[in-house]
Amino acid sequence: MAITTFPTVDKCASIGREKDTVVADMDGTLLRGRSSFPYFALVAFEVGGVLRLLFLLLASPLAGLLYYFVSESAGIQVLIFAAFAGMKISDIESVARAVLPKFYSEDLHPESWKVFSSCGKRYVLTANPRVMVETFLKDFLGTDRVLGTEIGTYKGRATGFVQNPGVLVGKNKADALKKAFGETKPEIGLGDRHTDFPFLTLCKEGYIVAPKPEVKAVTTSKLPKPIIFHDGRLVQKPTPIMSLLIILWIPVGFILACLRIAAGSLLPMPIVYYAFWALGVRVIIKGNPPPPVKKSGVLFICSHRTLLDPIFLSTALGRPIPAVTYSVSRLSEIISPIKTVRLNRDRVLDASMIKKLLQEGDLAICPEGTTCREPFLLRFSALFAELTDELVPVAMVNKMSMFHGTTARGWKGMDPFYFFMNPSPAYEVTFLNKLPYELTCNSGKSSHEVANYIQRVIAATLSYECTTFTRKDKYRALAGNDGTVVEKPVIKKRIMG
Repeated sequence: MAITTFPTVDKCASIGREKDTVVADMDGTLLRGRSSFPYFALVAFEVGGVLRLLFLLLASPLAGLLYYFVSESAGIQVLIFAAFAGMKISDIESVARAVLPKFYSEDLHPESWKVFSSCGKRYVLTANPRVMVETFLKDFLGTDRVLGTEIGTYKGRATGFVQNPGVLVGKNKADALKKAFGETKPEIGLGDRHTDFPFLTLCKEGYIVAPKPEVKAVTTSKLPKPIIFHDGRLVQKPTPIMSLLIILWIPVGFILACLRIAAGSLLPMPIVYYAFWALGVRVIIKGNPPPPVKKSGVLFICSHRTLLDPIFLSTALGRPIPAVTYSVSRLSEIISPIKTVRLNRDRVLDASMIKKLLQEGDLAICPEGTTCREPFLLRFSALFAELTDELVPVAMVNKMSMFHGTTARGWKGMDPFYFFMNPSPAYEVTFLNKLPYELTCNSGKSSHEVANYIQRVIAATLSYECTTFTRKDKYRALAGNDGTVVEKPVIKKRIMG
């Protein structure tokens, strides 16, 4: 069957389709990219680490040979086995929920999305594992049903094999469509390759999405639901070449990260700035850093980027600034060059301790969810507002080329290492004007008003849009918990004489 049998998608009318049903393929159709390797690589790295990514990369040549010279089904089965075998299904679902939507949304094809979004009923028929794509398609594209490859499981783990009828390509796609629709024919079918023809012939209108590498992706602002929360360690989509670079760089990057962490932890704070620059870490300072206040300390309220926020604040000021944190891992606390006051949700805030710290000098707080609508953060902001009027907002921006320095799902003790493993990471610290007295609690403003004003000022500086989402919202969406680092009970061992 020739590809000219079906017209191209740009010939499909998108007006007046509100009552129509569309069935679309995914790779090469809804998405610009025709390869699903980067998304398998994301799952492999986020769940299994660099060794699983290496295994997938080594298996990819075999997958390619089978895909192009034997059958699409065999090639995709190799990718599924290499990426998923032995993984907990819950871990795959977690990555599908927290990591993949951002990367999928950045590759949406404008012509097929125009048709797909105009229809009242939306179905996706894909060779990709359903568990990997369903969250994005339903939550962010408004898809009514996803028909994808079902992976085999055993005791909650993926076997690496697929369930009957196998990978959904060619005839299997057509059979899945018949099973879903019966004798009814959907109005529109969208595909991009000859193996999509069997299901396209079952639609009233069939259209082909021609390869156009130069076409620009749909902007995320046009999605039915914006992607606000994102997790994951990788900054860029892991294509085969990028995956190879990541694997080769990690041993070098880890050694470099250890050197950078040692420099920040062991050297006097006034020279850490220069040591970081010598080791490839750029620290950019904007605004006017306030000098130490003699009577009582300055409270720096920073936008949260990573656990390293107070470290780079101290680096920019040239003096160590103690930090009050919501929760932090024990490892991060040990290697920190500054004093950290770790206040978990279950602990009572000690006003006298905070007051003592402010009397001794400056203090930093980097809350997640600076609207402070959570009960804990409300008490947090109210307490500080009552203790000092020396409030200085600080806008933090970090720049990374390979790894994100924060995670909601993984072990937060590795956050500093991942940040410093970037070839040339950067932190931009912008000191804003100190809050005037008339905008503090002592002038009659409520803690809500003060906290939200600070949020608006920081957001305007960073060109961010303020939301009412809190730290709990983020962690529940990405990790299924409230983000508290659980402390292990200390067991006292009796020494026998």
